[in-house]
Amino acid sequence: MLILPTEDRRLEPYRLTGEPLVPRAPRVPLTRTAFAAAHVVSDPIAERNPWDTRPAIDWEATLAFRQGLWDQGLGLAEAMDTAQRGMGVDWATAKELIERTMVAARAHPLRPRVACGAGTDHVALEDLRDAAAIRAAYEEQMAAIEAAGGQLIVMASRAFPAIGAGAETYLEVYGQLLEQAAQPVILHWLGDMFDPALKGYWGSTDVAQASDTVLDLIEAHAGKVDGIKISLLDQAHEEAFRARLPEGVRLYTGDDFNYAALIEGDGHHHSHALLGIFAAIAPAAAQALEALAEGDSASYHALLAPTVPLSREIFRAPTRFYKAGITFLAWLNGAQSHFIMPAGFQSSRDITHYASIYRLADAARLLQEPELAEKRMRLLLEMHGIEQG
Repeated sequence: MLILPTEDRRLEPYRLTGEPLVPRAPRVPLTRTAFAAAHVVSDPIAERNPWDTRPAIDWEATLAFRQGLWDQGLGLAEAMDTAQRGMGVDWATAKELIERTMVAARAHPLRPRVACGAGTDHVALEDLRDAAAIRAAYEEQMAAIEAAGGQLIVMASRAFPAIGAGAETYLEVYGQLLEQAAQPVILHWLGDMFDPALKGYWGSTDVAQASDTVLDLIEAHAGKVDGIKISLLDQAHEEAFRARLPEGVRLYTGDDFNYAALIEGDGHHHSHALLGIFAAIAPAAAQALEALAEGDSASYHALLAPTVPLSREIFRAPTRFYKAGITFLAWLNGAQSHFIMPAGFQSSRDITHYASIYRLADAARLLQEPELAEKRMRLLLEMHGIEQG
């Protein structure tokens, strides 16, 4: 039993009660494409000047975490914002991550799908002053990902809002990038709750107008677009948007609040998944998708419903700090030996937040080694001055 803090500054006893889900491969082919966006594991002993230099990565632990996702039938979204792109992880590190991951994916018996984030973050914003410079930056990263064998995710770039780009600039640059891609790509619409620098993406702060712009882009290049990931945390918008997509273009939900209903669908349309939370709830996510493929809606919801409060806590405002909760659960579950993140990002959340995650992960049956989780939570609490007796 532990003594956990609450949001109103009380201390309450808590004893683990959940029966952990056992990670396993799916029994049947899944009917939804599901990419889990994974974090990176730091090497704290090798780290030097963490705020000012490239992060030191524990490659063995980082790749082992991905193997665990693949073993459960999930695909991987690599080098995305969950991996702290632009928030502690630079392009040079991301490129090495992509290259190492693609080697491991080719050797995996399930031959998992891996889609990788291409952006412009290797070039300083002040040097991305026009459409040509932005396009060239994207092209460099896209070429590196295609050379490694990964599918492209054209990530949202801070460069467009920084120059006040209008819709015509987005259509021009993205259109040229899509036509150059060797295979259909996944577009990426990340709301400003995930990154404030992306406010006004697609040339407008009006979501309806921005939606029209990106739909025009997709319709003009439908054969080059696998799908679009939308992370706006707005279920009604996503449902309306996906109904307007050309046939064969997928909607990959990035809605970490409403994923259960969106993935199940409304009887006419459904979303696929490209979610950071799926890396944290992998056993529940994979087994729920298996149940959905078997036509067992009741089991699907029974598995996913307890994960929704957990996800809403992890992704609560300020949402951009959600990576800390993902890494925290990986530490509790023994996927890494420490709770240190690139650029010291673990300090972005407070101890009451981590205590809430601990309770909610237990309720969702996602603490796979309860004794280890309790031991590590105890250590964190005592480091925060909460004596356990």
